[in-house]
Amino acid sequence: MPWWLFRRRSRSTSGAPAPAQPSSGWQLGEVALPLLHGSRRYLQEQPYLLPKDLGEVNRLDFQHYILRAVLRGNYLAPIQQPRRILDVGCGTGQWAFELAQQFPQAQVIGLDLEQVKAATSPPPNYRFVQGDILQGLPFDNDSFDFVHQRLLVLAIPQAAWPDAVQELVRVTAPGGWVELVEAGTALQDYLPSGPATQEFYQLGSQLAALRSLDGEGLVMRSLTRYLEEAGLVNIHYQVLDVPLGEWGGRIGSLTALNVREGWKAISAPIAARFGRSEQDLLQLIERASQEWNEFRTSSRMAVAYGQKP
Repeated sequence: MPWWLFRRRSRSTSGAPAPAQPSSGWQLGEVALPLLHGSRRYLQEQPYLLPKDLGEVNRLDFQHYILRAVLRGNYLAPIQQPRRILDVGCGTGQWAFELAQQFPQAQVIGLDLEQVKAATSPPPNYRFVQGDILQGLPFDNDSFDFVHQRLLVLAIPQAAWPDAVQELVRVTAPGGWVELVEAGTALQDYLPSGPATQEFYQLGSQLAALRSLDGEGLVMRSLTRYLEEAGLVNIHYQVLDVPLGEWGGRIGSLTALNVREGWKAISAPIAARFGRSEQDLLQLIERASQEWNEFRTSSRMAVAYGQKP
């Protein structure tokens, strides 16, 4: 079932399905990314902009440790002793591995489109499940005490976000928590910014819009509303401005490296779509990274969490 006909999967006794959601405009085959472009591998049948390959695995693991340092932990929700934990869009599984080690009594499930890194010795209480939030989660209602989803703004079309969050809430048990972590995707989330940063962001935003993804920072600013509309209570929302560049110390240097690699990862589809050479784009990214120190740029992200009554 394609995502624009996505229905909230319900296993309630009534059995009545939710109405189908309208399309946001993106359809398979339209502005499709190359399956292989140079040494990078992209998913052709998904709106996801970033690659799925070893280079991206390494970046995601690196990004995980940065986020853990920024948040001073792996989560902000006031969870106690969860019995079942779900990580939607688990990527390399590193977050889920660490939660499995922290809560050895809990069953921890990581869900993603594919298993990008096979762990040689995963925690015994961890399990990977292949799935797609856009087609509904393969779990019963009220199954998890903690549901976590992080940095899927370049994977979930903007119009699909309300239903995607409803699906996260559906599988959360009463009293359980849902936590969303998202980065800003608008130029105003990288301030102050120089001309190279502005130029690259304009290209990235245009590509995102062609695939119905959020290129204007609306998702990050709507996390509280999504949780409220899904019926959660005790909602908290926190914005974090993370320094980009050596001016911000160790965190700033690491974040700048992560952003540079992320931008390089989408330079191939930008080049293919807008007729730019990849070399020009790489030079543009290098100029932008120099600006971050000159302008003392920060990148914005947000964490929102709420409890199911």
